[in-house]
Amino acid sequence: MQITDYELYAVPPRWLLLKLETDDGTVGWGEPIVQGRLETVRSAVTELVEGYLLGADPLRTEYHWRKLYQGGYFRGGPVLMSALSGIDQALWDLKGRHYGAPVHELLGGHVRDRMLVHQWIGGSSCAGIAESASEYVEEGFRALKLNLVGEFRPLETQRVADRAIERIAAVRDAVGEDVFLGVDFHGRVSKPMTADLLRRLEPFDPMFVDQPLSPEHDDSFAELAARTSVPVSTGERLYSRYDFKPLFVEDAVSVIQPDVTHVGGITELRKVASMAESFDVAVVPHCPLSPVAFAACLQVGFCSQNVVMQEQDLGLEDPGSSPALAYLEDPGVFTFEDGYVERPEGPGLGIEVDESYVREQAQTHVNWYNPVWHHEDGSVAEW
Repeated sequence: MQITDYELYAVPPRWLLLKLETDDGTVGWGEPIVQGRLETVRSAVTELVEGYLLGADPLRTEYHWRKLYQGGYFRGGPVLMSALSGIDQALWDLKGRHYGAPVHELLGGHVRDRMLVHQWIGGSSCAGIAESASEYVEEGFRALKLNLVGEFRPLETQRVADRAIERIAAVRDAVGEDVFLGVDFHGRVSKPMTADLLRRLEPFDPMFVDQPLSPEHDDSFAELAARTSVPVSTGERLYSRYDFKPLFVEDAVSVIQPDVTHVGGITELRKVASMAESFDVAVVPHCPLSPVAFAACLQVGFCSQNVVMQEQDLGLEDPGSSPALAYLEDPGVFTFEDGYVERPEGPGLGIEVDESYVREQAQTHVNWYNPVWHHEDGSVAEW
């Protein structure tokens, strides 16, 4: 069995999908993407596949991960690790299909029968975001996540900080105490402002505060965690177990949110989760992406004891009208009920990608860039 061909598809809204094919016709899918750097990652995937994988045995997943990572003297970072991530997902999909088993069974078997998922909620006003939260709860979600702030200056006024707290107050009042509620600072808040916001969040019982600081300031997480009862979280912009290691050693986080499209794929996400387990750190994988990435996340979650929840934004509550799930032959493959997704039992990633639809959508020009925000003085703000 050898890898003989590959194709990359840029599809709306901002995704890059990889198809690997073998000499016996088996196909595996993965999602290598850095949102906003699609063409850069496309080039990296092309270089890695053509330089290291064509003609190789796809079943040697661990060896290929190590070769793609360690084979380059310069390694790591968002571009190379995201390229490796999508390749690794596709290799595991191939492997599962070859053996006729879901990936989580090849990784040790399932430890749970269903996975709690959370839904991101948006809205510019307190009333709007509270209404959105209520609607999602009515549709069956038991866990939600919201961005607390927009553009936020390094030293901000009390009124702007008050408006941020009013957002979570409105949502908590709307959904009650039985709903998990996560808060994301998105790395937008400076260290001088973060401690005060964390203190003021405590009465609303958030399940975590994600990225209270940008990843450039991970060395301050332990200090923040010691000053609040709110679980501190980060991870979507960390790219391997080596990036997570100091956070564990320093007891700096209670929750991590690695992204299967950035952290090195299924192989590395599983290792990060196992590493986190030895420090009693919960894992809630980040995944605002396509059903391919979501399926890859689930494969790790179902065989990892400390993966306690999974992010998604796919429209699971109404798969028939979901633009994201239209990329699958069966949009209803992720059975959603009472806030949970049932364990996928199909081979590989457990999904069948609708390749004809992917090809059709790939005719659209897709090269999304994240917005660049500015403060009122003209300086660049965190997005």
